[in-house]
Amino acid sequence: MNGPAVGIVGAGAVGQTLAAGLVSSALPRRLLVVSRQPDQVHGLTADLQDLAQTARSRTRIEAGEVSDLHGCDAVVIALRAAFENTAERDVRRGGAAANAPALGALARDLRGYRGTVIVVTNPVDLMTRRFAEVSGCARVFGVGSNLDSARYRLLLAGYAQVSPEVVRGHVIGEHGDRAVVCASTTTVAGRPVAVPVRAVVEDLQRRPALIRGGIGRTRCGPAGAVLSTLRKTFGLVDGVEELCVPYGDVWLGVPLRFTGGEAVVCLPRLTCSERERLDAAAGSLRDAYTRLPFTERFAP
Repeated sequence: MNGPAVGIVGAGAVGQTLAAGLVSSALPRRLLVVSRQPDQVHGLTADLQDLAQTARSRTRIEAGEVSDLHGCDAVVIALRAAFENTAERDVRRGGAAANAPALGALARDLRGYRGTVIVVTNPVDLMTRRFAEVSGCARVFGVGSNLDSARYRLLLAGYAQVSPEVVRGHVIGEHGDRAVVCASTTTVAGRPVAVPVRAVVEDLQRRPALIRGGIGRTRCGPAGAVLSTLRKTFGLVDGVEELCVPYGDVWLGVPLRFTGGEAVVCLPRLTCSERERLDAAAGSLRDAYTRLPFTERFAP
């Protein structure tokens, strides 16, 4: 059977939703589910096998170990350590101290891996950098800014009363409180628009809380962002994704243009104000990274 093999690390809310999306789309020929919670991973695997049967998907689903991930073309990291997030500001950074050791331990186990790694675990900009630096893997991306950008285009389309398909614009920087709306280069149907930046930013900041308040955790949006990114990293389609990659001495979200699976940065022209906000996000992430714990413990 043709097609790539994909591994998912973490069988929680995002991992479950992403796995279901992958099986439904039949994107991978093989899906490997990895978790340190045996009952959870075997239960999810069985449920996904039922989905594949009822949806007539040809994806083969298996439970596996970390060592098995080396045989995958792509690995998606959606693990979440056990912690209670009590942060009122920088909410996405609330799990940094808990998740960093797990990411570091997994990265150590995946040293030498040559496929594509997509990090979902928050705070995604810090966790992507941690994984990349510990593992030494060459193709590591973090999702986050692409979900922010998708939300931005959706919200702006609502303000302009147009289809989101005709809105072009990016949200870059940190996936969090320091996200930068690239209003100066945003267009609707090819024309510049006066973006209600303050209102859009407020809507972007409220949206995660709205989702968490209703269903407990954001899951469908990140899963969709991963699916879209996988199609581009595999070279199935070309296009732009806003992903976390190196930016100077930090990692943060910037637009990448994929052609045949290969990516190049395509940062839009920024105003002085937008550049200042991006540099401020970089500085904050730089400082936050120095405070991460380095005790490595893998527990998805």
